[in-house]
Amino acid sequence: MKTITLPGGDHAVLALHGLLGNPLEMQYLGKRLQKAGYTVVIPLIPGYGYATGAGQSYRTTNYQHWYEEVVRHFDELKARHKTVSVTGLCIGAVLALRLAMERGDEIAALSLLSTTLAYDGWSLPWYRFLLPLAYYTPARYLYAYHERHPFGLKNENLQRWIAREMKVSGSSAAGASRLSAEGIFQAHRLIKEVRRGLPQVRTPALIIHAEEDDVASTRSADLVESSISSTSRRKIILHDSYHIITLDNEKEIVADETVAFIDSHAQAFNHHLKTA
Repeated sequence: MKTITLPGGDHAVLALHGLLGNPLEMQYLGKRLQKAGYTVVIPLIPGYGYATGAGQSYRTTNYQHWYEEVVRHFDELKARHKTVSVTGLCIGAVLALRLAMERGDEIAALSLLSTTLAYDGWSLPWYRFLLPLAYYTPARYLYAYHERHPFGLKNENLQRWIAREMKVSGSSAAGASRLSAEGIFQAHRLIKEVRRGLPQVRTPALIIHAEEDDVASTRSADLVESSISSTSRRKIILHDSYHIITLDNEKEIVADETVAFIDSHAQAFNHHLKTA
């Protein structure tokens, strides 16, 4: 699995999947955006994303490298399109916020999905609270958290499919079967930086989060809503999904709302650029 590019019109969307996930997490949303006329790029970022398939090697890189790759893809889209909006899932949403902190005036709209500013979901193991003790020792390079039921999904058919895929190849459309402590450590470093910088975000923002998110509680969505400086912000709470809302029972609502929000703000942003 490599970067997915969905050709479309003059307006573009950069879509960022979750940590140790892959572009398939965002493919349904990307195709809906493409159908609405957008060019969509869903990058697989080295050291952040995980290529599907058996026998894949993986090494986590510094979160600043993740961000540099996001900036590179954003600039490539910006050079060829009238507007660029950004959507992200989980830590992908945190990377989108980090981009908006620095380049917000160049982004037409944000769609922030299952934003993870704390790993406080109901399905995470009790010993997650001990992980910070390992972050500053060599143990973080050795330990890996094993993904387990329900895999961030409420849909039981998807749960069974994901379990089979992870058993066979070690990964699936919902990400890798193992999440390294080093990856979580880098995510926490990024989260800390973004939490401090939320007031710098002025880009129109759509915030969608599941009430029963098993990885990050709705407190993350509430924090984004209350802390950013965007004059246009909309928060939607879903009631029939877990964490990976781009694949779960309400993926159509996620797509409908994202397309509508980006539509309204991309056109306004383009008009502003022409009259500025």
